[in-house]
Amino acid sequence: MPILGIIASAFRALASKAIAVAADNAPRIATYPWSAGFGTKYADPSPALPASLSFGVTFNPAGDTIAIANLNTPFIVAYPFSAGFGTKYANPASLPPDSGTSVAFNKDAGKDIAVAVTATPFINVYPWSPGFGTKYANPAPLPTDFAWSVTFNPAGTDIALGINSTPYINVYPWSAGFGTKYANPATLPTGSGNGVTLSATTVALGHSVTPFVSTYPWSAGFGTKYANPATLPTGLGNGLAFNPAATAIAISHDVTPFVSTYPWSAGFGTKYANPATLPTGEGLSTAFNSDGDTIAVASRDTPFIATYPWSAGFGTKYANPSTLPAGTSRGVAFN
Repeated sequence: MPILGIIASAFRALASKAIAVAADNAPRIATYPWSAGFGTKYADPSPALPASLSFGVTFNPAGDTIAIANLNTPFIVAYPFSAGFGTKYANPASLPPDSGTSVAFNKDAGKDIAVAVTATPFINVYPWSPGFGTKYANPAPLPTDFAWSVTFNPAGTDIALGINSTPYINVYPWSAGFGTKYANPATLPTGSGNGVTLSATTVALGHSVTPFVSTYPWSAGFGTKYANPATLPTGLGNGLAFNPAATAIAISHDVTPFVSTYPWSAGFGTKYANPATLPTGEGLSTAFNSDGDTIAVASRDTPFIATYPWSAGFGTKYANPSTLPAGTSRGVAFN
C-alpha cells in the first residue's frame, strides 16, 4: 500500500474508535466515539432498533460490525458500523431458539459469530461474511444447561461457554464447526458460569459462588486450576476480561466495589487498589479497549457505565457521557 494510503488507513482507524453499551431500555444500545473520554453519542440505529432488552454487545475484530444479543426474537441483531450504524443485516435464516445472553465474533478475522442462548441447543454459531450464513451443526455433546456467556480464543481455534449448571464451563475445539468437547476441568468452578474469557494460555470464568472466579492453564484442554486470588472478589462474578497483553484480569461483580482487578502472570497477583470513584451498582460487564489503556464497567445503576484510564491500576474516572445509556447496562465493548 502506498504510504499515503497507510497514513489514511491509520487515521480512519483512529477516527473510528468507539465504545458500545447494551442497555435494558429503548433504544437498548448506545454507542459513542472514544478518545480518552466519551464523544457525542452516535445516532440510534434506524429504522431497526434491537427488539428488546440487550444482554450483550460486541464488535468484530475489524471494528466495522456490531452485534447485540437480545431477550426477544430475533435474539441477535447485527449492523455495519463506521462512526455510526449502517442498515441492519438480515436476521439469520435459522434463529436462535430463545433469549440471546452473550455474543462473540471469532477473533480469527471475525469469520464466525456465536450467540449463547437460554434454550437447547444453548449455542448457535454462524459463518459471517458479512451477514449471517447457514447455522453450523450443534455441538455434540450439547452443553448441559443454558449458556450465560460465550467467547473464542485469540486464534479462533476454541470456543468456550459459561453455563448455568455443572460443570459450569464447556470448551470445544473450533474449525468451521464444533469438535468433540474437551474434558471438564478436574476442579470444577463452584457456580453458574456468568462470564468466560480465553487468552492464548488461560481460561477464566466468573461465577455465582465463592471464590467467584476460577482460572486454569489452557493448551487444548484444562490444566490444574490456579490458586484463588488472595483477596477474593466480594460477590457474584458477572463479567470477566483480560487486557490485550493478558497481564491483568478484571472481574465485575454484584457487591461493592463492583469491580476487582489483579495482575496476571500464570496466576493472580496482589489485587490492585479499587478505583477512587466506584461504579454505581452491580458490575454486570467489563472490558478493556484494544490498546489496553482503558477499562470500562457496565452497571445496574445510573450513570450505567464507568470508564477509567488503565496503567497497572485505575486512573481518575472519565466524565460520564452527556447522553447516558437508557437504563441498566448489561454489556460493554470497545471496537
